[in-house]
Amino acid sequence: MRHAKEKNNSMTIQHQHPAQSISAPASRREFLWTFGGGLGGIAMAHLLGDAGLLAESHAAEPNHDPAARLHHPAKAARVVQFFMSGAASQCDLFDYKPQLIKQHGQPFDPGEKVELFQSNPGDCMQSPWNWQQYGQCGKWISDLIPHLATCVDDIAFIHSMVSKSNVHGPATFMQNTGFVLPGFPSMGAWISYGLGSMTDNLPTFVVLPDARGFPPNGPGNWNAGFLPATHQGTLIKPAAKNPIADLFPPVDAKFVTRQSESEGLELLKQLNTEHLETREGDSRLDARIASYELAAKLQLSAPEVLDISGETETARRLYGLDRKVTEDFGRNCLIARRLLERGVRFVQLWSGADNGFPRRNWDSHEDLQRDHGEMGASMDQPAAALLKDLKARGMLDDTIVIWTTEFGRMPCSQGSKGRDHNPFTFSSWLAGGGIRGGVTYGQSDQWSYKAVVNPTYCYDLHATVLHLLGVDHEKLTFRHNGIDRRLTDVHGQVIREIIA
Repeated sequence: MRHAKEKNNSMTIQHQHPAQSISAPASRREFLWTFGGGLGGIAMAHLLGDAGLLAESHAAEPNHDPAARLHHPAKAARVVQFFMSGAASQCDLFDYKPQLIKQHGQPFDPGEKVELFQSNPGDCMQSPWNWQQYGQCGKWISDLIPHLATCVDDIAFIHSMVSKSNVHGPATFMQNTGFVLPGFPSMGAWISYGLGSMTDNLPTFVVLPDARGFPPNGPGNWNAGFLPATHQGTLIKPAAKNPIADLFPPVDAKFVTRQSESEGLELLKQLNTEHLETREGDSRLDARIASYELAAKLQLSAPEVLDISGETETARRLYGLDRKVTEDFGRNCLIARRLLERGVRFVQLWSGADNGFPRRNWDSHEDLQRDHGEMGASMDQPAAALLKDLKARGMLDDTIVIWTTEFGRMPCSQGSKGRDHNPFTFSSWLAGGGIRGGVTYGQSDQWSYKAVVNPTYCYDLHATVLHLLGVDHEKLTFRHNGIDRRLTDVHGQVIREIIA
């Protein structure tokens, strides 16, 4: 192509008066390139326009008016997601199985070969915690989570979730992005892309990690993938000395003044804009410019939203800030409420970190009672507090609350006190914005080993969340490498049984 272009540029076909001399006739190849290249250029422009890669094309971004982006009336406007990293055990939290209690200590025999992640199946193992019924719906809940138990009439439980992987990394990707492979946008990024921001002073998508570290795949779980980079999650660590990295200049940088910083940001914007003019379609440059603009606003808004000193003592106790076991997650939940009420559209809270020993997450291979006991105690009160606080403030009506994990755990023992990975069934739940409370969807078998009624994948959960936000999951697409990509891939059904 380059050779052809160079040859074409050296060609001299001159349209002159017939009486004037003309240059030598062009070759057949030169003639076809000259007069056919124009058609090829038109076709190329059309293809680039469809992909949103032309300089003046806006195909890669939805309409800038949020109301115009909705496919149908929305029941909710924002989302908060709890993610239990490490795989929380459904049969020790929400999925009550009398048969598992009855067969405790007996060989686990579901009538088929049981393939486990890192062990051979042990005997049936009942939960170390007792179960009680709660609420008007009479939902059975484990004594491990007594605070969430008081919220069951606001919650829709899904007991038939299924994962395509029993390995933490791919399974965590799947619940966040819909794919077991890296490189795909997270649900928060898709929602940011589809609906845009609700405020100019805070990010659209905020991630609050466990204070002890990151989950498997780290920031890959909240990235924008092939979507414009501006839609990736903004990481905030409320417990850190600097909750937002590099938001303010170092203390020892005395030469940085408010004026010099403003002038420096303006210069960076100018340089990046000039850089962008020669690199159309590179969303990282757009995101870089937008990030500097947002950073300047965050210097004013972030300290206020992260400062919980003005919260009442009642609120602090509600979230468990007066107890060491609940302090970290409780602070994150309280910050999440403050972010949501100030216009952040999607907040993701992580419980569990993929580092250290003894366990700092829900991956209870060795001692379930010890590990789940600590994780459950740290999560239960703060998560219930956020639900109750949102409801008391009238915010739960248009806020979807999601509780999920990457897969479940086996009903049989690993060793004598642990449980191995179980991708065949686990539990998630939703509450708030358009969700019917006090209902259960799907069912696992008598041991909580496999989903047997309405097997449900992340695609269905994602489709349901998008539907409640007013978005048709089949229409929220982004052209990438010749494919109209979507959060739900080629799958997904809205779970209408849990919609009010």
